[in-house]
Amino acid sequence: MDCQNVKVLIADDSLLARKKLRDCLVSLGCVNIIEAQDGEEAYDQYIKEQPDLVFMDIVMPKKFGTDAVREIIAEYPDATIIMLSSVGTKKYVEDSLKAGAQDFIPKPFTSSQVSSILERF
Repeated sequence: MDCQNVKVLIADDSLLARKKLRDCLVSLGCVNIIEAQDGEEAYDQYIKEQPDLVFMDIVMPKKFGTDAVREIIAEYPDATIIMLSSVGTKKYVEDSLKAGAQDFIPKPFTSSQVSSILERF
């Protein structure tokens, strides 16, 4: 898979989770990766960098991922946002999809799940 020209934003309050996803993306050929440690920073980074794909945690400080998704989608309706969370309650998933996210991957994720997302979007 060739994703060298794909800009990806990883938004997660866990440094370890960001590193794991970054390593996974790099192993799949992605080189242009931006990170955010909370929902507020995710929104700011999206506006500044306008990435092609976003992996967003749901439960984060300052602003929930679902709220960041709503704000991003309000300004950029074509944004591609994938929710990634260990808090996989049905309500969180439904709220994320209603907010405009295109998909949801539960943590811990696998490399094949991330690869599948890259291929689809």
